[in-house]
Amino acid sequence: MSIIHGCITALITPFKANGKLDEMGLEKLVLRQIKSGVHGIVPCGTTGESPTLSYEEHQEVIKIAIDITKRKIPVIAGTGSNSTYEALEMTASAEKAGADATLQVVPYYNKPNQSGLYKHFSNISNNTSLPVILYNIPGRSVVSLKIETINKLALENKNIVGIKEASGDISTTKEIKASCPEDFIILSGEDSLNLSILEEGGSGFISVTSNLIPEECSMLYNSFQKGEDSVAKKINSDIAKLNKLLFIDTNPIPIKFAMSKLGLCINSLRLPLTTLDDEKISQLLIELKSMQLI
Repeated sequence: MSIIHGCITALITPFKANGKLDEMGLEKLVLRQIKSGVHGIVPCGTTGESPTLSYEEHQEVIKIAIDITKRKIPVIAGTGSNSTYEALEMTASAEKAGADATLQVVPYYNKPNQSGLYKHFSNISNNTSLPVILYNIPGRSVVSLKIETINKLALENKNIVGIKEASGDISTTKEIKASCPEDFIILSGEDSLNLSILEEGGSGFISVTSNLIPEECSMLYNSFQKGEDSVAKKINSDIAKLNKLLFIDTNPIPIKFAMSKLGLCINSLRLPLTTLDDEKISQLLIELKSMQLI
């Protein structure tokens, strides 16, 4: 089995009240994830507010994650960008720091065609020895990797080893599984589809929810792997409403609020992201209380 599997947490980036990076808070979050049994972490992804981190902060967050994990669990560094040059630079930095793999998002805003996407990811692959996980999230990037492009990238670049699939369409997972090499890793990027993607042959999931309840999310994966389907289905059912509510507004706005209620961070986001409105706060608080998290 690849080291890239299971419940992998898309880690939030904690900030202080003044908006500065909370290094000590980040260390505590990483230690909590390790103790709770997750199978990996992703610093500096969407949930980690990577677009509003400076280059220096980006490097620092990844370095802290690597230093604290001490190889206990893999660190999949979010080093993607809509600039190929910038993605190359950040990936080289993460590799030097000791990352175990890199997560590369489909370039956003500039809307490259499939040829441009192929060249972008191939260029990154050819300039790193790290395993590369593609990150397909058309809801944010507008463009989507086509199955043919994914398959070509997997066949022609030996270190493009998998994909985080966050299109929200389970049929895409089925197509990838049918078209790509047998050992190509598929990770769910939608918490509401985590179990469904495991059932379709996925290797795991990169989770927002596991920031809050890492033990339960890890148990979902572990139970499924052991063939304890009824246990996995019950966990999935128990957390289904929370999964939905954590996307009641733009990620990571809800998860940061929820974690602040558990005393795991302060509810500090960087503009243009801002806090939840009162109605959404009320809905999320009801569920947190119902689950006896607060």
